[in-house]
Amino acid sequence: MCDSKTNVAVVTSIDDPQVDVYRNIRDADLRGRKHLCMVESEMVVRRLLSTDWNVHSLFLSPQKYDRLAHLIPKHYQVFIADVTVMSDITGFHIHRGVLAAVHRPTEDSIRESISSLIQKFEGRKTISLLLAQGITNVDNIGALFRNAAAFGVDGLVFDHTCCDPLYRKAIRVSMGHAFALPWAIAINWIDDLLRLREELGIQLIGCETGDIAIPMWDVTPSEKFGLIMGEEKAGLSQSTIQICDVIAEIPMTPKVPSINVAVASAVGLYEFLGRHSLDNR
Repeated sequence: MCDSKTNVAVVTSIDDPQVDVYRNIRDADLRGRKHLCMVESEMVVRRLLSTDWNVHSLFLSPQKYDRLAHLIPKHYQVFIADVTVMSDITGFHIHRGVLAAVHRPTEDSIRESISSLIQKFEGRKTISLLLAQGITNVDNIGALFRNAAAFGVDGLVFDHTCCDPLYRKAIRVSMGHAFALPWAIAINWIDDLLRLREELGIQLIGCETGDIAIPMWDVTPSEKFGLIMGEEKAGLSQSTIQICDVIAEIPMTPKVPSINVAVASAVGLYEFLGRHSLDNR
């Protein structure tokens, strides 16, 4: 095992207080883990290590440490333990042998995240955003990140009723793109949508069915657009629909009035971004 790094501690006891942040992760996830989020799997941690997110520590098996050591900055705190010890500490089977604890954004930065996103994209000639309202399923949140990365979306925006983008399973489903892509929480959803349109020139495209909706393939997105997705059953709120520049629908047979938001977002992003800009030949 490579041991050339400083800040590396070997954990042999399940009672070691150094790794208390990793203790009984499932219960802690249900309670809410203040200021930290948990990351698992080698691929996701590799992506995390390529970003500038503030990592609290890594908890690795000896084998995984040897695989990842060359990517880990010297100042990072690393704990190494046998997979059995890791599993006893965390409260579930860590078959991948890779965990990381990451500092969450502060409450102030979350409140200012829309302003930060606008500042980041000011002056851009092209902008593509994926926006979500009322998505409470963690798998869907993670899939939105992964779809956004797949089709080259510049950033994501979630309303305050969406579930936590940094929930452990959402991060895993996102394949770590929750750390690689810029995203914001819209505390004042309608006002923030209007800001995106007024300050960045974003064309707001709502994905919804109804009398005013037109087939997605008949929509011509501008160079700066945001595709807004709602929860499958509830859809977009009426107030959201009213401020959209256009409502686009995915035509389907009457037997299936709606599809999962992750699937629908992939269809929409392919139509507006992938079909014209990606060359897979």
